Amino acid sequence: MQILEPDTLAAQTRIEIKQNIIKHNYEITIAGFLMAGDRASETYAHYTQKGCEDVGINFQLIKVDQYSVYEKLEAANSDPNIHGIFVYYPIFGDHHDTELRDVVSWQKDVEGLNTYWLRKLYANERYVDTEQTLKAILPCTPLAIIKLLTSIDSYSNTMLPFQGCTISVFNRSEVVGRPLAYMLSNDGGTVYSFDIYGGIIISASSTSIDTIDTIDTIDTIDINNLPSPITPTISREQALATSDIIITGVPNRDFLKITAKELHGHPICLNFSHIQNFTQQAQEQARCFIPRVGTLTVAMCLRNALRLYRHYWSLSIQKTSGS
Repeated sequence: MQILEPDTLAAQTRIEIKQNIIKHNYEITIAGFLMAGDRASETYAHYTQKGCEDVGINFQLIKVDQYSVYEKLEAANSDPNIHGIFVYYPIFGDHHDTELRDVVSWQKDVEGLNTYWLRKLYANERYVDTEQTLKAILPCTPLAIIKLLTSIDSYSNTMLPFQGCTISVFNRSEVVGRPLAYMLSNDGGTVYSFDIYGGIIISASSTSIDTIDTIDTIDTIDINNLPSPITPTISREQALATSDIIITGVPNRDFLKITAKELHGHPICLNFSHIQNFTQQAQEQARCFIPRVGTLTVAMCLRNALRLYRHYWSLSIQKTSGS
């Protein structure tokens, strides 16, 4: 069994970001919005601050509550000295958190969770301009997972690295699981996507915007009611019996851990939850086991912040200064 930790790839990514910032003398500031009391969020904020300091990005931690968060986010959207915004969820712990993702300006959304970016993801639109010079922003944790998987030799040598690959994802949240499933299918995979209600199949051949006859532009896509790629349901037993890659992120100890007996041969197994979703025997049977992704998630946020700055804010600074 090979164990692949995210730290080395995260460090390499931070070095590249730092070199880019130094080379162009960028002055980038990220604001992180945190509501006190959630230990996981506080830890995440701490890691983000350390990551920013490491690459030369300024980081401001802004404490909020449910009464002030909207006002403070709008102020950050309007502040020309803030170039990226990070929200440490949960703030409300319900559907209001989904609303907050669209309060954040898409041009400052380092997490890639604004509807503007998710529409592009679900439509497999990889650029924001017709010249295809400005790449779209992708959600940080799904992007970190993709980077880890494609760092493995067998998935690193093609434009569609997961073509012909069957993947089970046990998480269908709007933050990680659902975007991840579409990213994997956009890169050629067939994905079995599971939540507490069961599994659905997301087909690699049906995620293109060209297959959605009723949609004229990506702006009309309802990301809460995606029409095309969802096909019949599948059981956990069926999915695991055929999966080349298994990804779990279930933060609930009631989830029945994946066992070695359920696995198909020696798949790649990845866990991104703080709770381990694989038994020890399943980990040992895996061809490669990835126990966590957190440090690379932070690095992807910093990468997104740099990309947004170059797309939108460095150009506005140049225009303002007359250069």
